[in-house]
Parts: sequence; structure tokens; C-alpha cells
Amino acid sequence: GGEPHDLELSAAQVAQIAGADLVLYVKGYQPAVDEAVAQQAADHSLDVSAGLTLLPAAPDGNQTATDPHVWLNPLNMAAIGTAVTDRLSSSAPDNSAAFAANNERLGSEMASLNGQFTAGLASCRSRIMVVSHEAFAYLGSAYGFTQVGISGLSPDAEPSPARMRDVADLVTREGVTTIYYETLVDPKVAKTLADETGATSAVLDPIEGLVAGSAESYPTMMASNLATLRTGQGCT
Repeated sequence: GGEPHDLELSAAQVAQIAGADLVLYVKGYQPAVDEAVAQQAADHSLDVSAGLTLLPAAPDGNQTATDPHVWLNPLNMAAIGTAVTDRLSSSAPDNSAAFAANNERLGSEMASLNGQFTAGLASCRSRIMVVSHEAFAYLGSAYGFTQVGISGLSPDAEPSPARMRDVADLVTREGVTTIYYETLVDPKVAKTLADETGATSAVLDPIEGLVAGSAESYPTMMASNLATLRTGQGCT
């Protein structure tokens, strides 16, 4: 699939949004979806990030934009499940017991996943994650890592030569051994940086391309991310 940030909607997809009973979305993640929801689904939509503690898009916090990658903290996923359950239960009260049971299962699964991350990342040689694109602030904040992005929130942004030098200097200075890249974006920049600094490169998945019917799931992809981080960050 293509890069999800750059999604463009067809007329048929906009019509689906207009005709849906409920549209779930993350505001600020996909501008085309934000626009379609505002125009076609203002009265039947739910921004699932609305009740969460959002992190600023800029590391220094000076910008008003927020980071949309809220799902990379399992506890946020549990909170999203509760928000969706509440909305569905108000719309279809006859099914509220089933919604509540499903949400309880989700909450338990996310609590277990959070426990695995907390234990698995408790003792690590490095607390700096160097990533191709700044999608991992929520994960880093939850488990004690500082994210350093080669590019910003947009995966397609080309880092300047000065930025590449700054990150390379940090990698050398801090003894970073792994540069992370993702599956839906060309890994050339991350691999070039790894080659120049003597680091290795590994896939850390922001889980942006998961679709219905996929062989993978959120829990399996997060488990893979945990294993990658344990190796890349030198965790014991």
C-alpha cells in the first residue's frame, strides 16, 4: 500500500464516509479524511484521539499541532476502545452488553501488552531511539525512550544535509547501535546513516498500513516491535 499520511480519497470513499453510521478517525493524521469528515460526517463521527493526552508534533513543544500516532501506546488503545464502546452503546443500547464485553477483552489484552513492554524494556543499554520518521513519541514516552527522527512527522520529508550530520553526530556520540526504518517508506536514508556510522538497521513498524483481512494484527505487530527494540536498544 501507499504511505497512509498521503491518502487521497476517491468520490466513492467520500460517499462511504457520508453514508456510514459512524466514522472513526484520528484527527490530524490524514488531512483528506479530516476534510471529508468535516464536510460529510460532522454529526456521525468520532475522533478517537479526542480524550487522550496528546503529545506535541514538535519536540520542543512550540507548535500547536499534535502528534497523531496515539495507537503506539497500548494503554491509549484501551482508552480508545472505551470511547468507541461508549459511543456505540449510546447509538445502539440494545447491544451495549456485547460492546462492553468486547471492550473488556480489549482492555485486558492491551494491559497485558503494556506489561510485556514495561518488563521487556525496563533495563536497556540505550534510551535513545533513532528512527526514520517521528512516529514513536507515544511509545517512547510510555517506556522511557527519547525519539530522534531523521525526518519529522511526515515520512516523505527529505532530511537536510545538516540534519543528517546532526543525527550522525548523535549516533556516534551516544553509541547508538541501531537505526530504525519502516516498511512503507524507502529505507535508503536510514540505511545510509547506518552505513556511515557503523550502526545496523532494523524495521520498527508504526502500524500505519494495517488493513482488514491482514495476516498480521495490532498485538502481533507490537510484539514484533518489542522484540526489535529489545535487540536494538540492548535490553536484558
